[in-house]
Formats: sequence, C-alpha cells, structure tokens
Amino acid sequence: MRWRKLCRFFKAAGQRPWMHSHSLLPFAEPIDGNLFRIWFTTRNENNRSHAGWLEMDITKPQDVLHIAEQPVLAPGAPGRFDHTGAGGTWLVRRGDERWLYYIGWSQHGPDPYHVAIGLAISRDGGKTYVRHGPDAVLDRNPSDPIMVSTPCVLGSDGNWRMWYFSATEWPEPSQPPYYNVRHATSADGIVWQTNPQVLIAAERPTEIAIARPCVIRDSDRWLMWYCHRGTDYLYRIGYAESPDGLSWTRRDALTGIDLSDSGWDSELMAYPFVFDHGGSRYMLYAGNGYGRDGMGLAILEQD
Repeated sequence: MRWRKLCRFFKAAGQRPWMHSHSLLPFAEPIDGNLFRIWFTTRNENNRSHAGWLEMDITKPQDVLHIAEQPVLAPGAPGRFDHTGAGGTWLVRRGDERWLYYIGWSQHGPDPYHVAIGLAISRDGGKTYVRHGPDAVLDRNPSDPIMVSTPCVLGSDGNWRMWYFSATEWPEPSQPPYYNVRHATSADGIVWQTNPQVLIAAERPTEIAIARPCVIRDSDRWLMWYCHRGTDYLYRIGYAESPDGLSWTRRDALTGIDLSDSGWDSELMAYPFVFDHGGSRYMLYAGNGYGRDGMGLAILEQD
C-alpha cells in the first residue's frame, strides 16, 4: 500500500469567530459529483471545540469553495456532557435524515476532562442539526470505565456497528489516559450494547493510545485505519485487517504513509478518515499539534 500526499488544504486561523485554531477529526460527506463537504473540529479563542465544515471539489482540494458561516455544533448547556466542547466524528444517512455522531467534552471533579459520544440529527437536508437529547448515546459503562470517543458507525436499522476508542487507564491526571479500540452494536443507532473485547491493542512497550478508527468493508475483508502514539512518539497512522470486523490483525508496516521530512505534518499525523470516490481511495488526516497546523488529503496509488 502506498499513499501520495496531495496537499494541506486547510488550516483554521480565524476565518470565523469560532474558528480560532486547529483543524482535526476530518471526515467527508459527498454532496454532488466531485463536491464534498469536509467536516472538522476547530477551537474558538477560549479553546472550546466546535464542529463545522468546508466544501471543496475533491479533484481540486487546494481550492476551498465555501466555509460554514456558523458552527453546526457548539458547546452544550451548562452541566451537560458536552458543555465545554463538541466535535463531529461520523455521519450516517438514514433515509431523508442525516445522523451526526459527535464527541462532547466536559469538566467535572478532579479529572482534567471527560469525553462521551453524542448524536445530532438533521431533518432539513443538512442545513441544521439538533441534538437527539441532552445525554450521550454512549458514555462510560462497565466495559468502558473511564471514557469513550471517536466513533466510526456503520450499518442500518437492526444492525448498527460502532468502533470507538475506550480509555481503560489514567495513571495520573497530569498524564494522558491509555486507550484502545473496542466495538458496540445497536438495533436503532441510539441504544448501544458494548463489549469488553479489545480489538486493536498496544503492540509496542511504550504505546499508550490507539484512536479514531475508520472502518471500510471491501469485498473480501474489513479494513481499519487509526492513529497510535506512545510515551516516546507522537501520533502516526496505523492499519489493520479483519475477516469479520471483530478479529483484527495489525499491519502497521503496510500503512504506506508517514511523516513528511519537514512542514505541517512532519511531527504528527492523526485522525485518518478513508473514503472512496470515482474509482480512487482518499485519506483525510490532521497534522502537527493535533491539527494546529491544518489538515490534508492523500490518494492511494498502490493497494
């Protein structure tokens, strides 16, 4: 597998009042032909996350056509699970509705932060999104004792599947938590049944985090891209394969994309989103500083 980097197509730098810095957690929504809406999470001047989008012709990614005037999701009401920030991570079209799964940040008690998974729904063709309810659709539970985040959601009525990161250990509040990838199922996309089985686990002695799974089902196998980091290195993009979406084999050596020698993605590459269009396979990802230096697009040249 070999990817060719096309460009850094966007860096948040005050284009909107709620877009002070960072462009992370990108994902693509097809609109019409080569027109795509690229969703991402950005931060305002108070470091609060907001979910928004830009539009581009995927064949001309360096030319941004339009940027949302207002955020699709802003921090929630005081005391809610998303009261300090909200960031989109995955979109599912369900009939005439669009279901936006997102992550909500909050701060309660001694922990520096808490993250859970929420849902917002559009019933007007994607013009506006309304939270499904005041609570998360997936939060800490017996299988996921600390927090959950970055969901990938596939399926339809009666057979929904979610891959997400689950934090399992937090040694010290001043240090980052440890997390891996797990799986949940649902009959309706709202009530989820979790499973303690770890799908993508640490392989290196220093590895502490595996996040933002992106799953695609090819004709003969399931494929997953994710990002991983350790105590001695920042995020890199990894890759795994599975016969059923549950039993995964890590094949990071086959990922086919790595840090640049210099520039905006020379220190860190994170939050991959892989999608197909027009016979090609593309990857969105965030660069240095967890998206502080922008987000880019790559195309698969050799499978």
